[in-house]
Amino acid sequence: MREYSRPPVAGVPAGENVADIVTRRAAQDPDSVMLRRQRTDGEWVDITAAQFRDDVYRLAKGLVAAGMEPGDRVAILSHTRYEWTVFDFAAWSVGIVVVPIYETSSAEQAEWILSDTAAKAVFVETEDFERLIAQASGRLTHLQYLWRIDLHLHDLMAAGTHIGDDVVARLTRTAHAASLATIIYTSGTTGRSKGCEITHENLLSVARNVMQGPMKSMIDIDNPSTILFLPLAHVFARFVQICCLECDVVLGHQGDLGQLLPALASFQPTFVLAVPRVFEKVYNTAEQKAITEGKSKIFRKAVDAAVAYSAGLDTPNGPSLGVKIQRAIFDKLVYGKLRAALGGKATCALSGGAALNPRLGHFFQGIGVPIYEGYGLTESTAPLSVNGPGALRVGSVGRPIPGVTAHIAGDGEILVSGKTVIPSYWRNDQATMDAFSQGGWYKTGDIGMIDDDGYLFITGRKKEILVTSGGKNVSPTLLEDRLRSNLLISQCMVVGDGQPFIGALITIDEETFGPWKERLGKPARATVADLRNDPDLEDAIQAAVDDANAAVSRAESIRKFRILDGDFTQEGGHLSAKLGIKRNVISRDFAADIQALYSPIPAQYDSRFRPGEPAWRGGAGDRDFSSGRQGIR
Repeated sequence: MREYSRPPVAGVPAGENVADIVTRRAAQDPDSVMLRRQRTDGEWVDITAAQFRDDVYRLAKGLVAAGMEPGDRVAILSHTRYEWTVFDFAAWSVGIVVVPIYETSSAEQAEWILSDTAAKAVFVETEDFERLIAQASGRLTHLQYLWRIDLHLHDLMAAGTHIGDDVVARLTRTAHAASLATIIYTSGTTGRSKGCEITHENLLSVARNVMQGPMKSMIDIDNPSTILFLPLAHVFARFVQICCLECDVVLGHQGDLGQLLPALASFQPTFVLAVPRVFEKVYNTAEQKAITEGKSKIFRKAVDAAVAYSAGLDTPNGPSLGVKIQRAIFDKLVYGKLRAALGGKATCALSGGAALNPRLGHFFQGIGVPIYEGYGLTESTAPLSVNGPGALRVGSVGRPIPGVTAHIAGDGEILVSGKTVIPSYWRNDQATMDAFSQGGWYKTGDIGMIDDDGYLFITGRKKEILVTSGGKNVSPTLLEDRLRSNLLISQCMVVGDGQPFIGALITIDEETFGPWKERLGKPARATVADLRNDPDLEDAIQAAVDDANAAVSRAESIRKFRILDGDFTQEGGHLSAKLGIKRNVISRDFAADIQALYSPIPAQYDSRFRPGEPAWRGGAGDRDFSSGRQGIR
């Protein structure tokens, strides 16, 4: 199938904007719980619709008192927290455009965003963030205010007490559906980041068509709720925030990932939203615990049973009786503990931002928490497509949401159109022209296919396709997804463009490295650098590479890998806000490691490699292999 679309299930009137959610909810049911806010002692406090409206209005009046006007840009640099949501809706209530800055941004990146948008004010969360902005404040001629949330928020609210509610109501109407609501900058994996102009219609259209469409049954329950821990600077989290407040889902915030599991346990959400790496961590933590307790065999059998059960759901007769019995046994021994780690009440999860390993998807569906994987971009205001209850095809990113049309171009690129797609990039006509085809389609840059039932599958990234010196086109994402599912591997990047074979850079997960050393009798203080050439570590990583290679042809398989001393991190600039790898940055910073994979190369070692040839090694930390499972697609 080359094209698939569904009609919208909800529209956005021309005069409506996102801020209307606040006044509507407070008018309809002022005492209903709209959000929950966590106190310092860990307890959650209910925030009613009326209380939230009051907080929003107080801050909105403070912004007006400070001289902010409709159309002005005001930025925020903060971790995910209740005040961010208040700020969003306060700004929108008086026609202000919100400009988020990623908390991992460098001073140069933050300066570019503030300069490009001519922001008049910026909210920051911490003293470190304040210093980061202050470094450039002298060069930012438009910047009038630098406010610390904990120091200045209450004072700003107090400064607007003389302004009436009628002023806020009047300013709210200065924004309509087509008005600019927020400018979200792309993570900047290549070149200078571009500002995506996201309108009120974009935000409301995607929220309504997802939650009244494929996800309707997920919220048609008593007291639906979720906890938001993704960065609110990212479009996925902003979409989730608006979905919850628009559709009567109680929303909580947790900006410290180190406190995520305790927060899930106390908040007890009915569904969870995360990027794949979070689900990988939950799985790997459970596996590590089982290994430490000497229950690894039981855990692996439980995993196999869950995967078999999930895969059986796609067959005409369903899972076999034997698989059902196994699943029932393991439900008490293993699965219940994993569901408890998510709070105990979660019946499903949403995943976006990167590809979810299909086996992981089958596993979570098998334990009773199906993960509905979706696909989208900042330019599409988050999901373009999504799986959902009763319409889940593991391995796909679901069908296009109502109101979106997906089309596969002749070269395999996914093109999309609909009310959720941004109109343009901020002050960048050339980028806008480059991103849209003459027919008005947005060019995603991703390669994919649509099956006969309309499910979309992502098979690669147009700009990330590696072409070996032998002319073989290789999509690195499948190999990388398989590698990251291994307990010991934290991050990886597949390389080989213009080279005779495919290689990989691999980092070790520090959380599982310690127990692994203890189990195999390695020195407790030994670092990854100390053990890069350790045969046991090399064998463990080779097993993961063998598993990844089982999914591809010989010409696409990883022939050599290199274990790096450290990890890829957001702080180091190697991961984007959605925890995706920045290939150009990693290629630059680890150029010597990549070169070591290919130098020296024996004359006979080229793309005509066949399994069974003698193995060879490169420099320290490299591992090359010539046998093992070789999958043929």
